[in-house]
Amino acid sequence: MWTRAVLVAVVAACFVWLFGDKAAELLGDRSVKDVVRNASDEELVAAAWETLIAGPASRASRVAVGVNTCVDVVISGVALLRALGITEGVAQDHDELQSLEELQEAFQHHMGRGAAAERHYSDRDGFIHVAQVASTLPGAKHYVGGNAALIAEKLVKDNNVTVMLSGPVGPKLQQLLDSRIEVPADSHVQQDEFHLILEYRSGEKWGKLETPHASRFIFSHDTANSAMSPLEVFVTSLDSFKPDLVVLSGFHMMEGLGDDMWESRLEEVVQQLNTIPAKVPLHVELASMTQVGFMEAILYQVLPVVASLGLNEQELLFANLAAGGPFPELLSWSGIPDVGIACDIVYWLLETYGFVGDKFRALTRIHFHTLAYHILATVEGRWANGAAAVVAGARAAATQACDALPSQTTGRLKLLAPRSFTPSRLDLHLRERVLTIDPRSPVSVWQRGSVIFYFSPVLVCREPGRTVGLGDAISAEGLLYSQQQ
Repeated sequence: MWTRAVLVAVVAACFVWLFGDKAAELLGDRSVKDVVRNASDEELVAAAWETLIAGPASRASRVAVGVNTCVDVVISGVALLRALGITEGVAQDHDELQSLEELQEAFQHHMGRGAAAERHYSDRDGFIHVAQVASTLPGAKHYVGGNAALIAEKLVKDNNVTVMLSGPVGPKLQQLLDSRIEVPADSHVQQDEFHLILEYRSGEKWGKLETPHASRFIFSHDTANSAMSPLEVFVTSLDSFKPDLVVLSGFHMMEGLGDDMWESRLEEVVQQLNTIPAKVPLHVELASMTQVGFMEAILYQVLPVVASLGLNEQELLFANLAAGGPFPELLSWSGIPDVGIACDIVYWLLETYGFVGDKFRALTRIHFHTLAYHILATVEGRWANGAAAVVAGARAAATQACDALPSQTTGRLKLLAPRSFTPSRLDLHLRERVLTIDPRSPVSVWQRGSVIFYFSPVLVCREPGRTVGLGDAISAEGLLYSQQQ
């Protein structure tokens, strides 16, 4: 364990490294140690992160990503609803949206909780009308969209990685994509898929409603992505691309197919996944889902054939509900998710669908990300560099939200993670422990059976510029710093 003197010296060295020749100017008559002692917790965490993020001994250099891609139309949610003549009303969630009234109710439900969500809009003509209004509003912006495309963009940015992206890539998306991303010829389509991203700021008001957190509400009427149609092209392209790592997303889009169609299509998808060579790690990134039966099918059929999983607090809780996890009575989080409960559900997922004890299935890594903290859980001996990976993901969240490195914008960041927590509510030994966050050494590590847990707080951007794709950026960065054994 590092002494306080050593920690001060390390953080001081980070200060000099970060600010270089400007350090003396910034310090004035003060010593580096004085600055460190008077630094905010956010400054200390940002500096400590830089000492913890180290690349693995070897990492993936060729990454294949698929299969959901689109063009995101990003707009203020409140501004769009007002332009559509919609006023505040009843807050009620809907698994699927069929009208403007249901759009209002579902958006209001999630905005009131500051929770991200994604829904299918079943009325195609109605969706086209809303999309046309959104695209012409002042402030509307078009971005690369879809989890797969966002992950590909993050992987290729500032990293020496060759990335292949397979998905429906239309003219507008091709124009927006980073030119370094390889797109198979069979992935090009004539018509782009569009998704509407309704964002809101922390504390933003709509009528009497005031949201506690900045987030976004996504909805779409998608055809190619909803059936994961590009998957066969994606898998076929792997033979010539020869990736070191495969990243797959878009399962959540299949909910809009209807029960009979998604059941048969999911079987076909799993058959395709089984043709990927076992030596190539496969990561699956989940997104918001609403049908219990569909989530249960994903868990039972998909998780046993993948090595790594990324998900947020909504998906973790829904998985617990859908498949009879350890907290059946827990229907929603109250504020920041309890660390012990989150870790217990993650452990249950690995124990049930992964490699724990004498069981053998492929799943050996789970990256759980929520607003205030991240947890990386890996099976002992299967992955290395866990502390650096979880910190890299946390730094990616802060960097993207504030559009600057945390060390450059600490005044805009806030430490929201619980200062102390219990790492389990169920394990007899761990539930008696209380871990405390030290801003100078913010990563906590513990072990439960054969599973190693890495915890890092997140520096939350007070006024985020863009919330879409945070989970994708987090998982992409964490994967680059993880090393499969």
